Amino acid sequence: MTKKTWSGRFSKSTDKLIERFTESITFDCRLIEHDIRGSIAHAQMLGSCGIISQADSDSIVDGLNEILADIRTHGVEVDESVEDVHTYIEKLLFDKIGEIAGKLHTARSRNDQVCLDIRLFLKHEIAAISGALSKFQAVIIDKAEEHVESIMPGLTHLQHAQPITLGHHLMAWFWMLERDKDRFADCLKRINVSPIGTGALAGTTFPIDRDYVAKELGFASVSENSIDSVADRDFASEFLAAAAILMVHLSRFAEEIVLWNTPEFGFVELDDSVTTGSSIMPQKKNPDVAELVRGKSGRVIGNLITLLTIQKGLPMAYNRDLQEDKEPLFDTVDTVRMSLDAFALMLSTAKFNAERMRKAAAEGFLTATDLADHLVRQGVPFRTAHEQVGKLVSWCLENQKDLLNLTIDEIRQFAPKAKEDVISQLTIEASVAARSSYGGTAPSEVRRQIQKARSVLEGKVQTF
Repeated sequence: MTKKTWSGRFSKSTDKLIERFTESITFDCRLIEHDIRGSIAHAQMLGSCGIISQADSDSIVDGLNEILADIRTHGVEVDESVEDVHTYIEKLLFDKIGEIAGKLHTARSRNDQVCLDIRLFLKHEIAAISGALSKFQAVIIDKAEEHVESIMPGLTHLQHAQPITLGHHLMAWFWMLERDKDRFADCLKRINVSPIGTGALAGTTFPIDRDYVAKELGFASVSENSIDSVADRDFASEFLAAAAILMVHLSRFAEEIVLWNTPEFGFVELDDSVTTGSSIMPQKKNPDVAELVRGKSGRVIGNLITLLTIQKGLPMAYNRDLQEDKEPLFDTVDTVRMSLDAFALMLSTAKFNAERMRKAAAEGFLTATDLADHLVRQGVPFRTAHEQVGKLVSWCLENQKDLLNLTIDEIRQFAPKAKEDVISQLTIEASVAARSSYGGTAPSEVRRQIQKARSVLEGKVQTF
């Protein structure tokens, strides 16, 4: 097995430069366990269908299991003279069992083999990412429960808008991540299809049993068209799209942590164990985890664009361009998993300054909408109420007054239909408590959200 698997057609050896340029073993060796699993199932099927003898099938399976055990014990020694992970395993098998190893590739091509490996890889990684997402969500729930009644300013356009609770704000991230998890689960439906047995593009002349292999490897079904099976990577693109959306969510969350951690906000203190310092400014404690998550989102978005661009001009069926699909996938998996774990640790150790947040919420006329709503309940059209309150706020700014410090007479100068009890409705506590509509920021609603979220994580409630 010193020659290339396809060397029979060629009269010259591959130039060393071209060999280095075309090899993929240095990165696709990451698929090695998935490749061996697929080969074991394929060999068992060949024996079961009588395409090779049962004795040869057993010899191949035993040899592959020994190789797998060796790799798990000693790791992979990459040989760059071997093109890819598939020929690497075949070489190791030849070394173990001799010429019988050459029968393994019967009724199979590297084209359907690599598609199988990637699908097995993504099935495994989606399970790991979903687990990491659930752990992160559990941290969010715990923090939200701790701050169900901690009032903070809700912002739009980074301007003070309405008072909300920190618990409510944190739960927004829980539901975003739940949708991310659901996207991966939905993507898995299209990944969970076995392509093995479709050959290079046209199928095979051997009486194979594709369902046998699919069942052995835990696939829900087999692919319907042999050309489509090896030619497309839409399932991988879909995975990268789900990952990119997740990283955009994490990036937005990270941006808020960066802002809240500044002295100007002072809403959160990050633990020393998840921050770093400056080489020149001794007072600094930097939110590097949040900043790196924010930055790494660009890598994952870029990986999605990379794979889409690779595919966009390819004619049917397989083209070597598709070798470039693996590194974006591997990098995305590593980036997403590390980002989730690091972010969860950062959030679990963070301390929120409820007093500082409440003080900020008391500034900036955050209960102006409550005054407008009060007027609407007195029969004033909303647009009129909005204008009246807007003029009142403008007057307050000119006279350095706050809504809570106004008398009813001062309010009635601009809003004649205001009732005496309106003053009590303009506190930030009253404002938050009043927003008890389903999904609102009232503590009672946040507690309901948290209870449902725990049920979602426990698998008791389906959200989508």
